[in-house]
Amino acid sequence: MLIVMKFGGTSVGSAERISQAAQLAVDTAAKGHQVVVVTSAMSKVTDTLIGAARLASTGTWDPKVRQELFDRHKAVADAIIGTDTTRHAAVLDAITTRLDRFEKLCFGLSMVHELTPRLLDAISGMGEMLAAPLLSAAIAARGTASEAVDATDVIVTTDLFGGAEPLMDKTRTKAGERLKPMIARGVIPVVTGFIAATQDGVMTTLGRGGSDYSASIIGAALDASEVWIWTDVDGVMTANPSEVPEARTLAEISYSEASELAYYGAKVLHYKTILPAFRQRIPVRILNSFNPSHPGTRVTVEGDPSASGVKAVTSIRGVILVAINGTGMQGIPGIVAKTFDAVAAQQANVLMISQASSENNICFVLSAAEAPRVVSELKAVLEVELMRGHIEEITAEQQVAIVAAIGDRMRGTPGIAANVFGALGKAGINVIAISQGSSERNISLVVTEQDAAEAVRAIHRAFRLDQHARPH
Repeated sequence: MLIVMKFGGTSVGSAERISQAAQLAVDTAAKGHQVVVVTSAMSKVTDTLIGAARLASTGTWDPKVRQELFDRHKAVADAIIGTDTTRHAAVLDAITTRLDRFEKLCFGLSMVHELTPRLLDAISGMGEMLAAPLLSAAIAARGTASEAVDATDVIVTTDLFGGAEPLMDKTRTKAGERLKPMIARGVIPVVTGFIAATQDGVMTTLGRGGSDYSASIIGAALDASEVWIWTDVDGVMTANPSEVPEARTLAEISYSEASELAYYGAKVLHYKTILPAFRQRIPVRILNSFNPSHPGTRVTVEGDPSASGVKAVTSIRGVILVAINGTGMQGIPGIVAKTFDAVAAQQANVLMISQASSENNICFVLSAAEAPRVVSELKAVLEVELMRGHIEEITAEQQVAIVAAIGDRMRGTPGIAANVFGALGKAGINVIAISQGSSERNISLVVTEQDAAEAVRAIHRAFRLDQHARPH
């Protein structure tokens, strides 16, 4: 099998973790599999790079940042490479070259005082370019040939800096040209996650958390058998274990369930990760590099066909419920269109929508950061309707949370909603708003932020999810 193995920042956060990641790659290859590795930056490095860039844009460049980054990566090289002076020198040379470029970019930025999205991509993606030579060297030190590869030579994207999208046909061609000959020779490529390049070769990034996306893109481009996402948890769980101590790891979920969970607060998967793999029907495994014997969670097209009802419960905090109320709204065309045109104009992301059939109320949920400017825009756009009394008020209710019960096989299963709301009623929790799409795989509801954790626990208990998470 061809397996793409992605290691997150905590999985490559130190010399010990990089050695562990290298051993996992070597062990997988020793079992007869072909392996491609995708690496994140070492933990906190990307934040350091972005912080340095933003500070430089104010006119301040601190050369100590470069030295601190060099010292941290050199210490890892010293620990993992051992006595191979040639390899050690080659790794330090690669690190020095990348940090020289980082320093020049930041120095120039301190002169012009303008941090463009394109320049931020060029700086923020340096962390992966520093980590890849280290992980590759650690693999080679274990007797398996390996080579670091910049994803700018593999993944072709649009020029939407800060959140580029892959051009899969062109990526398939480049990935085949760059990676397949190495794989055929038994070499393990270590590809930089997060970064890519336009058709003209300009560096882009796939957005924060985009290294998972990189792995999925490369897996799809190479027709991989599976994509393994190595992180610091045992997989996708039935709930957040900090809120629900009895939460369990799910053995298998579907792509659609993973997408819902990622959207509604589960941090294990980047929400875009599954798209390229989904289109190629490639299974994705979520595994724990700190506990590699655990089977983790397998994400497939079908999911677990034996599971029924609610599969997991999750929540989103830090949101605000915006409501437009008015008895005069009934039968007045265009209010909904104006409302969401205003939301779109502010480039805000709507997390949940609910409207009463009487048409007297429209409510939707936004992040706390986006809500104030959206409310201001709504009051301006709907000024005439407010003046005429068609709309009585536009409110923004703070300190609320979304709780979502998720499962593919909720569809067509009677009594799901009754169990959800019965559990909340028994717990004395008031539901402020409700939303369920026609897919029936998600019942979302708004409660006060104070009630959110108990709401998650109540639904988890009602569906006995601690018992439904069966072992592999």
